Amino acid sequence: MGVDLGKVNRRVKRLALAQSHDITASVTRAGARVMRGRGRLEGMQALDGSRKVVVSTADGSEETLVADAVLIATGGHPREVPDALPDGERIFNWTQVYDLTELPEELIVVGSGVTGAEFAGAYQALGSKVTLVSSRDRVLPGEDPDAAAVLEDVFRRRGMNVMARSRAAAAKRVGDRVEVTLSDGRVITGTHCLMAVGAIPNSAGLGLEEAGVKVRDSGHIWTDKVSRTTAPGVYAAGDVTGVFALASVAAMQGRIAMYHFLGDAVAPLNLKTVSSNVFTDPEIATVGYTQADVDAGKIDARVVKLPLLRNPRAKMQGIRDGFVKIFCRPGTGIVVGGVVVAPRASELIHPISIAVDNNLTVEQIANAFTVYPSLSGSIAEVARQLHTRKETGGA
Repeated sequence: MGVDLGKVNRRVKRLALAQSHDITASVTRAGARVMRGRGRLEGMQALDGSRKVVVSTADGSEETLVADAVLIATGGHPREVPDALPDGERIFNWTQVYDLTELPEELIVVGSGVTGAEFAGAYQALGSKVTLVSSRDRVLPGEDPDAAAVLEDVFRRRGMNVMARSRAAAAKRVGDRVEVTLSDGRVITGTHCLMAVGAIPNSAGLGLEEAGVKVRDSGHIWTDKVSRTTAPGVYAAGDVTGVFALASVAAMQGRIAMYHFLGDAVAPLNLKTVSSNVFTDPEIATVGYTQADVDAGKIDARVVKLPLLRNPRAKMQGIRDGFVKIFCRPGTGIVVGGVVVAPRASELIHPISIAVDNNLTVEQIANAFTVYPSLSGSIAEVARQLHTRKETGGA
């Protein structure tokens, strides 16, 4: 049974458009005016503290808006490799891939970060023969190493060709195929290639320098913990700031910015309470301090990891891969981080996120009832083990 990829991608686009329409309707109901066009800051702050934004609309006209505050949330676009430029037919970036109407027979994914891993796993599940090219020692180099190891093992078991320590130097079309040349001279071929090599912030052409907004060498806008830029009255949020490329963080940055501008009491952005998820199969969810932080001595923490194989609900559902890992402070037992690798880990991470955000202890988590049997029971079990070790002084 084949997959109608055109139908799948049409549904994805329809869902994204519906979400966009819902948000547009929401801000319109709140009294906001939505303009379609390209905006840029016009000069420095006026004597009365206001800022000017010039909007070039689709019909070629311009309109100047005067505001007491400006929030820049322009996002980013796919990074391109000069010798592997996408053509939208055989070589794609991660926005063009949604235009595919037929399932790639042999897909080469260049880049093993979150975007590359998610697309590689998705297309493998749909039936493509996938080769994942990673310039690092493992997939997901920025994630928990135990979690990345589980996912890489799953990828390989399911037939994916994971090429570690292999940097792509070029990609070109040769007839109805694509040749990807690696930096060591090796050449691999496939029917299609997806370039997932990062993102560039959309900060060019916005008049930032003239307005006094500091931009980093990477093109990201510098912001402080309450989303202020270096220009009075100008805030920034989202991918253009380079803080965390997460919708939840972008939304929080925007809320903090506007609350701050309106004079409300705001808590500065605390990245150690951010929960994130990699939407692979299994999913990888994380919050708070990481294994890398513990290993580097940035925080003293006890760690317990419990495989899901021991969980009765996992046994019932045939779940072989995954685990729950929690980090807590020695002595107090305060939870400072956690990792969940499981189906729908994005849902399971929430109780750990609440614990991290509210300085709860492993004892408090362990004493809260969980449903039996449930995958969340493993969270309580890990907390019990950490509590026992805290009491006995074990490592």
